[in-house]
Amino acid sequence: MPGKNQHVVPVGSDWGIRGEGNSRLTSVFENKQDALKVGRKIAINQQAELVIHGRDGRIQDKDSFGHDPVPPRDKKH
Repeated sequence: MPGKNQHVVPVGSDWGIRGEGNSRLTSVFENKQDALKVGRKIAINQQAELVIHGRDGRIQDKDSFGHDPVPPRDKKH
C-alpha cells in the first residue's frame, strides 16, 4: 500500500518536507537540494510521489516512486 506523498515546501528562508495532509513538517533544511535528497528517499521508501514546490509555493515538478497503473507521459527521467 502506497504511503503519503511528500512535499518539498518553502519555510521562510529554509526548505521543509511535509507529508501530504500533515500540518507538521517532517524535516527542515537550509537549502532546497538537501530537502530534495531526503524527500526523495522518503518517497521511494513509501512508494509515493515527491511534489516539489517553488519559493512562491506553486508546484514546480513531481516525481513518482510508486506503482503507476498508467505509464508516465513525460520523458524527462
